[in-house]
Amino acid sequence: MNLPSALLEQAVQAFSQLPGIGKKTALRLVLHLLKQDPKQVELLASSLQKMRQEIKFCRRCHNISDGDVCSFCSNSMRKQTCVCVVESIRDVIAIESTSQYNGTYHVLGGLISPLDGIGPDQLQIESLLDRVKKEEVEEVIFALNPTIQGDTTIYYIQKKLTSDTERSVRITTIARGIAFGGELEYADEMTLARSLQNRLPVEKYVTN
Repeated sequence: MNLPSALLEQAVQAFSQLPGIGKKTALRLVLHLLKQDPKQVELLASSLQKMRQEIKFCRRCHNISDGDVCSFCSNSMRKQTCVCVVESIRDVIAIESTSQYNGTYHVLGGLISPLDGIGPDQLQIESLLDRVKKEEVEEVIFALNPTIQGDTTIYYIQKKLTSDTERSVRITTIARGIAFGGELEYADEMTLARSLQNRLPVEKYVTN
């Protein structure tokens, strides 16, 4: 891609480093910014810089936060005794978009994957176990991806929770099965098997 300006080329190169953005899309974004008021571009640049420099991670659940404790952990209206364990911050955002969960979270920062060199010590598992021990946690909900790595992580943490925690804690996982609007013939065997295992009474399914 031959560009008439070295500065333009640098900007395109910077934008193309973002996930899902190729050189052509990056060029469109840069050219769009060139048409905008300089103050708007400065506001965008300063917002990005401020976010990168000042954003923090919650010391309790490891979610992104403006302070030492995130808005979910500090919200007395949320059920603090319920902890939803997720892989990443993107999963927190996805669950929040449903408006169906009113507890707290715990972000692991990944999944156990020996083939990728990721072990339990590299994730926020110990802090979860410590949190369950010290706080009045009543339920731990696993909301991890239905993969071998996700199931391995759930199994490992579940074993640690049941062996290291003195009091009884309810351990659950989100339901897995055929997606709404999906067709049986296109479902893989594992998904279809889990759908059969997690079947519901018809009256409950229809009313929901």
